[in-house]
Amino acid sequence: MDERLTPDFLAKSSPDHLKRALAALTWSEVIIDIINFICDTISVFYGFIDNMNITAKQLLAKTIIDIDGAYAPSTIRAYKTSFERFIQFCEGHEVDALPADPPTVAQYISKLTVSGLKSSTIRIMVAAISSIHKLNLLSDPTQHPLVKIELRRMHRTLGRYSQQAFGITAPILEKMLGATGNNLRGIRDRALLLLAYDSMCRRSELVSLRISDIHSNDLCDQNQIKIRLHKSKTDQEQQGRWIYPSQRSTYAIQIWIDNAKLIDGFLFRGINNAIDLTPELKCSQINRIYKRLAKEAKLPKEITDHISGHSMRVGAAQDLMKSGASMPLIMNKGRWSKTDTVMRYLEGANIN
Repeated sequence: MDERLTPDFLAKSSPDHLKRALAALTWSEVIIDIINFICDTISVFYGFIDNMNITAKQLLAKTIIDIDGAYAPSTIRAYKTSFERFIQFCEGHEVDALPADPPTVAQYISKLTVSGLKSSTIRIMVAAISSIHKLNLLSDPTQHPLVKIELRRMHRTLGRYSQQAFGITAPILEKMLGATGNNLRGIRDRALLLLAYDSMCRRSELVSLRISDIHSNDLCDQNQIKIRLHKSKTDQEQQGRWIYPSQRSTYAIQIWIDNAKLIDGFLFRGINNAIDLTPELKCSQINRIYKRLAKEAKLPKEITDHISGHSMRVGAAQDLMKSGASMPLIMNKGRWSKTDTVMRYLEGANIN
């Protein structure tokens, strides 16, 4: 007799009753087995999803290490933060992030479109997904028609226009120079402003300049200098370019070097509240210096709000155009490789 039934139950039950009881016990065990199987399957499934995204995070970390030094630090940071956000999206939808399938990327773009981000930011995030896949020798999901269609929909919704930095042209530059002080910070700021305008250097280029990059300009009779720019955004292989500051900039730089007692290291340094020099100047500090001087020059708020690290390049390019300089000359001096980038810089210039 079945051991699952107690002796008392067996003694009191009829054969039919016993048969029904055994059937009920059997079905209950089957149901329990099914439930256990479903629970085990769900556990395995979620474990698989977790493992997929752990793998994606590990691959991303490895990729960031592998490309260190081959790309600009800002590019690497953009890849990392953008793809980490994509991984979070994939975890929330229980799908794999690396490799990702095109429908997942298209759905991600659709969500970003209504998130309040600018179209330019979304393009950077999609470019990060593309690059991380390519760097891991995986098929690029952003090239699929589904993703391209969603990008077109995003651009039709948000547009392609991006806010251009306000150009610091020569008249505005003079006002900002007039707002500098006679202390060490003011001396540094004057040298920075004048060289930034003359050279049309990017923030990353300005902070990379070193004392050892400064040479005498033998072709000039006015004791001017030339500065070797070893690397720029459009010269990642460090072929290098020479910068030829004006006499005014040369004088400001020499005054800065003398007063800061610089012998080697970076040309431009940070200055703390105790007026002590730091070893280097950060890219983000360039923005703050420009904005601070614009406010001290009492420029209108609508101008100071739109001043950025690009403003000196924008203003110098606009001044060159107003002076009659050709597009190739402007592109060469600003070290631009794309005409459309320069055109965006020039569109706000008043040529009247």
